[in-house]
Parts: sequence; structure tokens; C-alpha cells
Amino acid sequence: MNYPKTRKSNQVDDYFGVKIPDPYRHLEDDRSLETEEWVKEQNAQCEQYLNQVKGREELGKQLKDLMNYPSYTTPFKKGDYYYFYHNEGLQNQFVIYRQKSLDDPAELFLDPNTLSDNGTTSAHLSGFSDDAKFVTVFISEAGSDWQTIKVMNTETKEWLEDEIKWVKFSGAQWIDNGFYYSGYSKPDNSSSDKNQFHKVYYHELGKSQENDQLIYEDKENPLRFHTLSITKDKQFLILYISEGTSGNKIKVLNRSKNGKEFTTIFDKDGYEMSIVDTKDDKLITMTNYQAPNSKAIILDPEDPENYTDLIPEKEYPLEGIVITNYGIIASYLKDCSTYVEELDENGKFKREIKFPTIGSIGIGSYERRPEELFFSFSSYVHPTTIYSYKTKDGELKLFKSTPTTFTPENYTVKQIFVASKDGTKVPFFMIHKKGLKYDGNRPTIVYGYGGFNISLTPSYNPALVPFLEKDGIYVVTNLRGGGEYGEKWHEGGMKEKKQNVFDDFISITEYLIAENYTNPKKIAINGGSNGGLLVGSILTQRPDLIGAAIAEVGVLDMLRFHKFTIGWGWAVEYGSSDNKEDFEYLIKYSPLHNIKEDFNYPPTMVMTADHDDRVVPAHSFKFVATLQEKAQKKNPYLLRVDIDSGHGSSSRDKLIKNAKDRLSFVFKNLGMED
Repeated sequence: MNYPKTRKSNQVDDYFGVKIPDPYRHLEDDRSLETEEWVKEQNAQCEQYLNQVKGREELGKQLKDLMNYPSYTTPFKKGDYYYFYHNEGLQNQFVIYRQKSLDDPAELFLDPNTLSDNGTTSAHLSGFSDDAKFVTVFISEAGSDWQTIKVMNTETKEWLEDEIKWVKFSGAQWIDNGFYYSGYSKPDNSSSDKNQFHKVYYHELGKSQENDQLIYEDKENPLRFHTLSITKDKQFLILYISEGTSGNKIKVLNRSKNGKEFTTIFDKDGYEMSIVDTKDDKLITMTNYQAPNSKAIILDPEDPENYTDLIPEKEYPLEGIVITNYGIIASYLKDCSTYVEELDENGKFKREIKFPTIGSIGIGSYERRPEELFFSFSSYVHPTTIYSYKTKDGELKLFKSTPTTFTPENYTVKQIFVASKDGTKVPFFMIHKKGLKYDGNRPTIVYGYGGFNISLTPSYNPALVPFLEKDGIYVVTNLRGGGEYGEKWHEGGMKEKKQNVFDDFISITEYLIAENYTNPKKIAINGGSNGGLLVGSILTQRPDLIGAAIAEVGVLDMLRFHKFTIGWGWAVEYGSSDNKEDFEYLIKYSPLHNIKEDFNYPPTMVMTADHDDRVVPAHSFKFVATLQEKAQKKNPYLLRVDIDSGHGSSSRDKLIKNAKDRLSFVFKNLGMED
């Protein structure tokens, strides 16, 4: 295959005396004309290749039909209305509706599909004024992490003139005649520039952004996140400070005592706390300090070392709690699935809240001390179902189900545990058609993530159906680095222990081969973001185990990730090449730097997006350019760049197109074409 020409430079960096070439440094400028032309050529070649896949158009139609079902979110009460999001099936964005009672007809509140011509502008509600007369609407264009805040009058559904730009990683916390939010100063032209000096502001309705009051800024520490929240009783302002994706520091201000200054109540290096509710002048919090599986405590903000356990740590991770007038709702993770129970006000067990089978359970937004909660439930073979729960008597009722043509009874879901390289037992889920015979030749997709304390719990994905119908096996791995078994599990895949994540994945893949489910030529591996790093690492470490690789929006340059947008926030997870000790282990697995000369790597498609300002496209650009240059030319090494999209698909149309291209590549390279 003849690839587009890519200019090389003589760029060489010195890391503690080690010379590291970076000949494709210019591709980091994703807005240059040269890079734009290069992307067009790469996209054209990828599209030409995928268009040759037999049955590709039929696959696209099938996916569109599978995605065409009505879906809903859990409703939440604000003022006189219940609000919820709904998609009829193929709408690019979920539409926001409301109704005065759950039995009343719903009325349209806001349709984000009208905000752009191509359906790539999203909008969500984040914060209502105390009287529910106004709501802040967060708007994002083309999948970018940058957001614009606008304000709507909920009575008239008219926009106010207020508009706030350059908002990122923020909510809106209303108090008095305005709200708090977090954002940055206006960045330079490059979408990849490092974001620094995250600030907290207060915006008063009717005033321009230039007049917003600066509430908090740390001029000595530019690489920190700052977000402000307010307890539901409006008593405390809570300032969360973090240097990255793990660990935080908390300062509070007690408004009931006319406090003027924030005081620190939590500062334990590498550990986290979150404020859940208040009890008199004390705070109900969750923390993983001295409790890797987390616990709930009651803390005195004037004497923060003086606390009592409300819910002691258990053998499985505590995920979240809700305080009601009748007790506590607590959700846990048990072997990668959600388990929910109700406790009394002192944390003693009352009852389990049972759902149809193992799966993922989410708790919808709620007012303080709710009389009613809404749960969402889904699994690998069950689309999202919503239940209502009366907190007084514990009555769980079906509220809304999702009508689809999918038949759960036709599929089998198994959970299997495998010993990793160091003996650690690592679980994975396997999904396939019921009655499928294991003959050592089944096409298999192995998916993973393994990082940032994120847990992969069962979820419904109709885009898998075409693969499963062709007697495929879909595998979801629960690797160290995730949060499935608490903070110790997370720490087992961080920094210098990151290789454990790859070893876990390799051990599962070897198990699938050894147990005669499949063979290397029939295995495709897939992952996105940190999971893209996983794919890149497996591709460069154990290419003999796989027949195809798809890395999506991946972190692939482990020596320079911290130099773009908010990549510096991942140094707590990965380490940083600015430190000699970290550099020495990062260079060993960094996918970009471990591509061998003249090696026949399996077919690879790298997917990214032009508006991904979280994991910038440069990672994918440089990796593919290097692969196309160094690898033998026997297999395809393709780059697919989604236009007007970000770290995730910016519309339903793009979601379907991505799924079609992903499966087309799998079908082509695992011998599954019609």
C-alpha cells in the first residue's frame, strides 16, 4: 500500500542524556495547512480501503436500524417540573422535555438539534436558580471540551443575553442572583495549547462576562483544576482542588456563620474526598483515605481530623451514597457490576434493592433528602430501563422500558477470571450467541481500558449485534488501573506499574487462545483514549497475539502527552517524562517509541477526531506516520480522522458511521466479509 508522503525533520530531544528522535513533530500543529492536507489524503486512503469491504453498505443500514429505538434518561425534579432527555432514535442529539407530573404529557423544552446545521452541537442543563426560574445551559460545538454557558428563562423558554465562553470542566452552582463556574482565560489560536490557570468565577445575571467576579485563582500553581460546589442546603461553599485525575484537596466556607475565607478540611496527598450532604454543622463525606474501597464519614469542618465513620469500608468498593429522610441509599461494585442497598440513618443494613440481573445501575439527579429516586439499569443484553424508588417504603417500580428488536434470550454472558503474569486474578466478560460452539476459530474482539480509576461495567451496545450475529465473541476486560476493585486495583495499574495493565490484557488474550475459543488471526483488539494506549502497547509488545488492532483517540506519545491542553492532569496517573525515574519506564512502553523497523505488524486502524482537545490528534498522527514508515508494507496501517467531532462522537450520525467503519475493518481483517 502506498501511503501519503509525510515530511520528516531532524528534531531530536534529549531526555537525561538519551537522544529521542521526533521527526514528525510538525504534525502536532493540527491547524497548519500542511497537516490539513495530509489528513485529507489519509482520510481518502482509509475511506477507499473501507469501501472495498463486502457488505459495507448493508452493514450501515443494519446499524442504523439497530440504533433506531427511543431512549430516555432518568427524570429529575426542578421547581414545578420533571425534566428529562429523550431521543426518538436517530436524532443527532437528545432533546430536553419536561412535564408537571409523571403522568402528564411532556412538552418540548430545548432541542439542541436546532443549534447547528449538521447536528454536532450538544446542550445540557447544569444548574437551576433557587426558584427554578432560570437554568444554565452548557453548549459544546463539534465534540470539543470547551463549552459556552447560556441562560434560559424556564417560564418563557427565552434566552437571556448572558453568555460565558472558555468554560471547561465546570458546572454551574446558583446562589442569590447568579452562579459560580470554572474556566480559563481565552486561549491562543492553537487547539492543542496547554490549558493553565483554571479559575473560579461568580457571574451575576444581566452583567457581561468581563464583569464576573474572580473567586479563586492559584497563580503559583498553574496546572491545577478548581471547581466550586454548594451543599444542597446552601450552607457550605465547597472548593475542590486537584493536580490531575487522582487525589484532591478541599476547602470550605460556612455561609451560615458568615464565613469570609475558605479553610482547608482535606489535604491528603493522592487521596480523594467528596462532600455528599450536611448534618447540622457537619459534613457527610465519602473518602478513600485509609479506606481503599472508600467509606462514608461525618466530619466537623472546624476540626476535620475529628470524624466518625457512617458507613465503614467493606470488601468491595463503595461507589456513591444518597441521604434520604429515611436512611441512606448506597451503591457498590461487586465483581464489576453494581449492587445497591438501603441502610438506616446510622449506616446499618435494611434491605437490598434488587434489579433483574447483574448490570450497571445509575442514580438520577435528586433534590435534598428525596422522597423518590430514579434508577437506570442496563446490561450487555438489556437496554436502559428506568425504575422509580420510594425512599419511605422501599417500593421499586418499573417506570420506563426501552422497546427494541433485540432479544436478550438469544445471547449468553459469562464472567471468567484469569491469572495474570504476577498471579493476580483478573476478570473479563464474554458475550456471544447462545449455543455457540468453541472451535478455536471464532472471530473475537477484545476490548479494554485499564486506567484512571474508571470501571467497565455492563452496558448495552446495539452496534455489537452485527458482529455477534456472525458468530463473533465480544470480550470486555476489567484490567488493573480501573476502579473495579477499589483504589488498590487502580494503583496496581498506575505509573511504574502500568505494565500490569498490558500484562492483564495479554493474559486474557492468551487464555482465549489456550481454551480454544479463538486464535491470533481471529482476534481484533480495541480501546479508546487510555484504551487507545492499551491497544498501541499490545500492538508493539505482542503483535503475535492479534489479527487486527483499532486504537481510538489514544494516548500514544507518552513522552509529550503532558504538553497539550489538559494532558498535564494525567501525570498523576502515568508519571511525566520531565522526571528521570518516570522517563525510564515510560520509554519502555510508549507506543510511538516502540515501533520496530521492518516488522510485519497486523492490520491497524487508528481513529481520532479533528476537534479532540482532550487527547489531541497529534498522538494518532505521529503514531500512524511512524507505523507507515517503519513497518513492512504487507498490511494496511490506516488513519481515520472524524471531522467536526471530539473525544467522543459529536452526533448520532457520526456514532453510526464510526461503528460501521470499525466493524468494516474487523470484518475485512478477521475474514468475516459476506
